[in-house]
Amino acid sequence: MRDRFLELLGPSGWRSTPEEMRPFARDWLDRHGETPLGVALPCSTPEVAAVLRLAGALGLTVTPQGGNTGLNGGSVISAGRPGIILSLARMNRIHEIDPIGMTATVDAGLVLQRLHDAVADHGLMFPLHLGSEGSAQIGGLIATNAGGSLAARHGMIEAQVLGLEVVLPDGSVWDGMRALIKDNTGLQLRKLFCGAEGRLGVVTRAILRLHPAPRVRASALLAVADLRSALKLGADLRRDAGDMLAATEFFCETGLEMLLRHLPTLSRPIQARGPYYLLVELASASNCADPEAVLADLIESAFEAGEVLDGTIAASDAQRAALWRLREEMPEGQRLEGPQIKHDIAVPVARLAEFVAGIEAGLQTVLPGVRVNPFGHLGDGNVHLNLSPPPGAGFDGRESALSGLVYDLAAGMGGSFSAEHGLGQAKVALADRLRGATERQLMAALIAAVDPEGRMNPGKIV
Repeated sequence: MRDRFLELLGPSGWRSTPEEMRPFARDWLDRHGETPLGVALPCSTPEVAAVLRLAGALGLTVTPQGGNTGLNGGSVISAGRPGIILSLARMNRIHEIDPIGMTATVDAGLVLQRLHDAVADHGLMFPLHLGSEGSAQIGGLIATNAGGSLAARHGMIEAQVLGLEVVLPDGSVWDGMRALIKDNTGLQLRKLFCGAEGRLGVVTRAILRLHPAPRVRASALLAVADLRSALKLGADLRRDAGDMLAATEFFCETGLEMLLRHLPTLSRPIQARGPYYLLVELASASNCADPEAVLADLIESAFEAGEVLDGTIAASDAQRAALWRLREEMPEGQRLEGPQIKHDIAVPVARLAEFVAGIEAGLQTVLPGVRVNPFGHLGDGNVHLNLSPPPGAGFDGRESALSGLVYDLAAGMGGSFSAEHGLGQAKVALADRLRGATERQLMAALIAAVDPEGRMNPGKIV
């Protein structure tokens, strides 16, 4: 096997020693992954196709891998399913940036931050921002249908994908590289690969939709009376700020205390302590807009209504970055606190406060003193509801009971147990329990039709 892959890819394209394969073997949280039989690093679409054909001939499973920043083990090998990993890291070119059509044609292995930097030179932006953008790759983001802080305004990444090139499990190549906003010539095949986690094939190139970069913006951090006040303010912002509303992020005092305890370089930008905080950003590509005036008027009204306790508007880019860092570092603060249980939940926006209140009360009946740290994206109902045990204690084997309560309440509210992190291998059993049989059977049928031998990233989704 080794000699055949070396012949195909050369010494730069094949890794097979334990030391060489170690960076590819485990997921970011070090909870999932098996040592692969080898790691293929092709540098072109024909090489990806050749790898899949050779793996098929040898009876090997193939797990595609991007930046390996996922939280559910989707880009590493499932237990008991030996095979190879196919890394897209060497396929990282920007083929074209079209400032007229506002598109970017890129390889799947391109790191998101490089795309941000490249399009900024043209006065454009790609509307996907997340904490891992310095290492996450475009192909992996498409495979997990990533969301991020701008999803309420621009949608998940599937809304930005105009065209795709995909190598199918048998090594054939689907060329869907059409830079068209309107293309009604049959099934929208590109949508099938957004969120498929590599089960249907390997994304190798993409045409992505770009947008004008903001020229003016205003950012504020507000301490709010409660989460219901935050939701009302968010609705007021959507109504009065319109298209200028770029993001509404929230976090709580529990998470902020953890963060400031473990990252002393950060500090409180406002004196009042609220149970919740709302990070608001308005932005416009037009120099004629005045987002700061709109934001100031809305904040003043919220103060008068008693919904906002205190707040600050960033006076510089450095202050804006400092406000955003408080939100973006929330997961790191909790990680440094010690053991944690992570959840990626979405519920209808109008029911977000009801959901969090129900969870905070319900979890105390399972483990008194458990610390609940909800934070996330107010505008789309996505809450990262992370738990820490009582100070000086552990979860005492109650992890399943705690998570079960979270998932059941979300499902009962018409919500999702995986808002933007995908299923990977961590949530397959959960999907079997909480999604209807018809939905799961339809997914399985689609996968079987494209990959009848079940060789592509087995153990994920279904």
